[in-house]
Amino acid sequence: MAIKSRPLSLTMRVVLFVAVTVIACLTLVATLINSSIKHHFFQQDSSELHVINQSIELVLRQQYKSNLKLKNELSNAVAGHHGVYYQVNTAKGELIFQSSERDFSDFVMSAKASAGFNRNNITSWQNDTHTYRALVSNLSTGQQQYEITTAIDMSFHLHFLNQFQQSLWAIMFGSAVLILLVAWFAIHQGLNPLRGLSQKMHDIQTNKMDVRLDENKVPIELVNMVQSFNSMLDRLQGEFIRLSNFSSDIAHELRTPLTNIITQTQVGLSKKRQLLEYQELLFSNLEELERLTKMVSDMLWLAKTQNGLVKPVQNTLKSHDEIEALFEYFDALAEDSLITFKKKGQNLCFYCDKLHFRQLLSNLLSNAIRYAPKGSSITVNSEIFTAEKICISVINTGERIPSEHLPYLFDRFYRPDKSRQRHSDGAGLGLAIVKALAQANGGNIEASSNNQTTSFKVFLNLAKS
Repeated sequence: MAIKSRPLSLTMRVVLFVAVTVIACLTLVATLINSSIKHHFFQQDSSELHVINQSIELVLRQQYKSNLKLKNELSNAVAGHHGVYYQVNTAKGELIFQSSERDFSDFVMSAKASAGFNRNNITSWQNDTHTYRALVSNLSTGQQQYEITTAIDMSFHLHFLNQFQQSLWAIMFGSAVLILLVAWFAIHQGLNPLRGLSQKMHDIQTNKMDVRLDENKVPIELVNMVQSFNSMLDRLQGEFIRLSNFSSDIAHELRTPLTNIITQTQVGLSKKRQLLEYQELLFSNLEELERLTKMVSDMLWLAKTQNGLVKPVQNTLKSHDEIEALFEYFDALAEDSLITFKKKGQNLCFYCDKLHFRQLLSNLLSNAIRYAPKGSSITVNSEIFTAEKICISVINTGERIPSEHLPYLFDRFYRPDKSRQRHSDGAGLGLAIVKALAQANGGNIEASSNNQTTSFKVFLNLAKS
């Protein structure tokens, strides 16, 4: 079994990022400084070589009666320059003058000679333990052609660069370590608000769901997180309250039939009775048990639907076909109450799970029959609501539902008032199931009521033609 490694901590991630950035920046700075110094030394040496080369050329352009006089002038041509070496040869390679005993013949043979001074032909050359920056140039005076070799000892520069580089890298390393330590400390201190929030979050319990984090006491970077957390607490508190209410409601709904069953059974067992009395008692208990079974079944189905465990299989349905099928089913029940059905609107195509829609509309029709006065009518109207939605309305006459009750009609176990409750022996789950079915199929439901009619409007997705 593979062991999952824990992701790097935020502190380590930021420190590593800072480390990489600091090292890259310091390396770049060190490289630029080193390159600038090298370029400065090159410019300095090339300028000095240029001056020396000009001085030698000036001597060679003059005419001397003897080579001794020429050598004397060449020896005095360069004054005040330290670490400078030069020699003059003829075009045939004969040595005319050499400022020191150091032999540059190997360099002369390998170097590329230029006509006069050419900065681009300056190269580095190493002889024994010395390194030189040197140049070979040709000079023609009309009477004679010369080959001039000038060189500058780079030992001082190289020694300086070596010492400077060691100091520079030591400074860079020390700076990097110091920056990383400061960064770690700053990050550790910067995460203190998160640790504080974590402690406050840890202190929140089910009996302290009203606690909220103060977004004004955290850095601006954490404001969004605090707002999201508070929003999550709002949702959790709402769901917790709903769950508590649901638990209380279900306990209340189950207690009454269970109490009836227990009471009837105790009364039946209190004394000997006739067989017919026992049968009546069992039938009464059976009714209560069937009611309990349906209630539990509805609650389980409702919980599955609201939690996305029931997956609808949407098909293209025609409103009039589905409405007429349900009218036929409820005809007998409607006749007993002297209620008539009316169908209005267009025969529209829409998307919905067929079983879900029939259960949805059945609950609405059953609810309408339950509360509609005898001799009245129930109208089911289908119409286009928007370019993407249709509206199927179930309208019945009857008592007005007060406006303060309308937002809660689709809650579980909710009944508007005692006057409407007397008409129903249900558990108050029918409209909650209707809403869950509509939402599961991408729709919604609304309720409205006035002194004449009560209307339930179901909105579903219109099928594209």
